[in-house]
Amino acid sequence: MINKQQAQHLLDFIDNSPSPWHAVALIEAAIRDLQFVRLDETDKWQLQAGGRYYVVRDDSSIVLFVLGRKTPAEAGFKIVGAHTDSPGFRIKPAAATVADGLARLGVEIYGGPILATFTDRDLSLAGRISYLDEQAQLAHKLVRFEQPLLRLPNLAIHMNRGVNEEGLKLHKQNELPLLFAQLTSEQLPQPYFLSLLEQVTGIGATKILSWDLAVYDTQKGAFWGANQEFYADSQIDNLASCHAGLQALLDDAVLGQTDGTLVCAFFDHEEIGSESHIGAAGSFLTDILLRIGMAVSSDREETARALAQSFLVSVDMAHAYQPNFPQAYDADHKVFVNQGPVIKSNAKRRYSSESVSIAQFICWCDTAGIPYQHYSHRSDLPCGSTIGPIASAKLGIRSIDIGCPMWAMHSVRESAGVQDHAYMIRVLKQFFTD
Repeated sequence: MINKQQAQHLLDFIDNSPSPWHAVALIEAAIRDLQFVRLDETDKWQLQAGGRYYVVRDDSSIVLFVLGRKTPAEAGFKIVGAHTDSPGFRIKPAAATVADGLARLGVEIYGGPILATFTDRDLSLAGRISYLDEQAQLAHKLVRFEQPLLRLPNLAIHMNRGVNEEGLKLHKQNELPLLFAQLTSEQLPQPYFLSLLEQVTGIGATKILSWDLAVYDTQKGAFWGANQEFYADSQIDNLASCHAGLQALLDDAVLGQTDGTLVCAFFDHEEIGSESHIGAAGSFLTDILLRIGMAVSSDREETARALAQSFLVSVDMAHAYQPNFPQAYDADHKVFVNQGPVIKSNAKRRYSSESVSIAQFICWCDTAGIPYQHYSHRSDLPCGSTIGPIASAKLGIRSIDIGCPMWAMHSVRESAGVQDHAYMIRVLKQFFTD
């Protein structure tokens, strides 16, 4: 029952996080009553031993940390890293057009979604807008259309006879605009779209300057399987890893009970390469760790000492074996849903795991009493990557890449195992308290 409750909490977290900006806002809400203090990067920091703090950069990346009983130079940083973004569609600036009375929103592809899975779904919009407030100052606000607003209707099989043999192929410019309204000849599509934003935000259309709007699936998460042992939702990759890391950090047995400084770093922009001021390839985490070191000690060498004994657990999802497609997997490295966290290895360093970090993680799994699995991609297929190699290289610290096994990664509707999520929380707790 505890495992099911943890998974339900995860589904609630995902369903209330339709965009990276909402995910970070929800994390803030979760820690609001747990004595976490928000720090501003423009302020001088005063940190207390045992204190709980967090920093948000540009609304969609967040770093939380809890100072340990020892200084970072004495015990290092224990870092769990994940990402808040998921593949999908983003709305263009001059988005709305009309053709034959049907208004459509133009989209750009964000990351590497399985495009066909977005067809015939109840889609909507969420993100943030930037606008001028009543004092003519620049302000930002979260926005979410709760009801289904958009749709990408499939072409009938009578007009696409080869779809079942050749697969659904969508032209990225011409066939992805999303239908959202029938307009009269007097209605212009862009002002009509702005009026919808005004209705949902309460901000006058003339005050809205720009937006970051993601397309999301309005269907809620659900359990499935004969024993309800699986769950399905959007954005499991990688909000499930953010949720597991956060639950481990906030556990009563973890908070304030360790020597090392505990860190959760959840970045935006992983799905598009992490090259941004808020991505793992940017300076965000490095800046935070350096400032922690400087706030604790005026000796800059202390931070270098801290990093030299630190460890990063990069948590992202893993490819579970799907028996309908055996040809897609390395037969010697099949991993299965509900059989434990996956250690991900790649000789080209697409994952940060190496023998020492792998051995250390196995020890944590054994101590926590949970199983683990090994994954290696087929040698004749290109391998995806994570924040692990990027953050590990920037910081110069040891790292491992792990994740829960899942099906249909980058689909608008992904699936994973209830037991695995509980396993992941347990081993991350062990990492933090070891």
